[in-house]
Amino acid sequence: MKSESKPALLIVDDDPLITDTLHFVLSNDFEVFVAESRQQVKSLLTQLDAPPPLALVDLGLPPSQHKPDEGFALISDLLNYSKTTRILVLSGQNDEANARHARALGAIDFIAKPADPEQIKQALFSALRFNQEEPAAQLPAATLESSGIVGSSFAVDRLRNQIKLYADAPFPVLIEGESGSGKELVAKSLHQWSKRNNKPYLALNCAAISPTLVEPTLFGYAKGAFTGATQAHSGYFEDAREGTLFLDEIGELPLELQAKLLRVLENGEFQRVGETASRFSNARIVAATNRDLRKEVREGRFRGDLYHRLSVFSVHVPPLREQTEDKLALLEHFRSHFAREVTAAPFIFAPDARRLWEDYHFPGNVRELRNIVIRLTTKYAGRTVNARELEDEFDLDVVNPSTIPLPTDGLALQEYAKAHLRNLHNFNLDQVIRQWERSYVEAALAMTHGNLSQAAKILGVNRTTLYSRMQTYQQD
Repeated sequence: MKSESKPALLIVDDDPLITDTLHFVLSNDFEVFVAESRQQVKSLLTQLDAPPPLALVDLGLPPSQHKPDEGFALISDLLNYSKTTRILVLSGQNDEANARHARALGAIDFIAKPADPEQIKQALFSALRFNQEEPAAQLPAATLESSGIVGSSFAVDRLRNQIKLYADAPFPVLIEGESGSGKELVAKSLHQWSKRNNKPYLALNCAAISPTLVEPTLFGYAKGAFTGATQAHSGYFEDAREGTLFLDEIGELPLELQAKLLRVLENGEFQRVGETASRFSNARIVAATNRDLRKEVREGRFRGDLYHRLSVFSVHVPPLREQTEDKLALLEHFRSHFAREVTAAPFIFAPDARRLWEDYHFPGNVRELRNIVIRLTTKYAGRTVNARELEDEFDLDVVNPSTIPLPTDGLALQEYAKAHLRNLHNFNLDQVIRQWERSYVEAALAMTHGNLSQAAKILGVNRTTLYSRMQTYQQD
């Protein structure tokens, strides 16, 4: 069925007026196939000689009883069927949360309706050019595991898939996640899996350097530009050349430098401090933050245009408390590694210690887990560790947000609040409120078997609000 002269394009939309219009406009350049549901897509794919290189998917497909977000589900279906299909998303709601979630699942572009058909055509051509570039050499899964991305949970599998999808793109990537969750490992993996892997990889932590030094460090400086500049010096953008520049804690970048970074992202142009001559960089920018940059934008601490430029692709690194089945895999990974490093027999867990390990919420994420393994290797090499010995290594003063009880009446709630405030050294009101809200949302979803519309009705909010709240929980 596939034309030999035109690239195949799959259009999925339940509005015949839209599909007829797009078919008419795009059929001169593409071999167009149309479907109006996920089920039709599955049937159509079995009839094609090869997966289509392009897909244009409407997020607003009719929901089924068990899959209310059919557009999002279809993105996953298509990428599971073919990793090379480039998916562009159409949506009648110009909603940032929807755009971010679509990109997180693997879509490469988000186009709000109503859209100019010529704009859609140009976006498809751009995606096709990207798709026809020579793919990076496929590395075995062990490459990602050797870099520290260990585990088999859904969250980690999705993270690996995103790395593979985004690694070879020239566009910026924004990595979001809690401290210690492994954001720099993701950045390194994006570099290793790209065609830039034989080029420099440089990393700068924007929070670990004085604000007055960030600009000369990034852009370089001329001789005499400031006191102590006894000779000219290149900056990270020059030194990274055609490689990757990782900017950690990008939310700490001073506002006055954000405009200069935006300029580099837009056209590659910058000046050394003390020079007027323009220089150019082709480095790929990967940024990371543990802040909510959308909130930072709303409160005027981060430029909105820079945020949108950085988040062409967004990757969320899940907290370890959401990876219950990966805690043991990470334990084995680090235990074997550090036992070899110090030439010692690895420790083992008694059954009660193993259960305690699985139940612990690791507020410091993978970094905390790694440090605990180092300490256990040092103290108990070749020995069996019991629950009491393991508990001594845990930070039990940090409340597990998934285990906060929910009193039902006002008096019980007040008494609980008093006890909670007395017993915790680092109480966080926002965290408690978010967890109470999340508990009710999860309860409503469980009662309605995942039906967002019914859950929203139970909770007394609209469906868009509920979905936005759910996206926020993924980033907490």
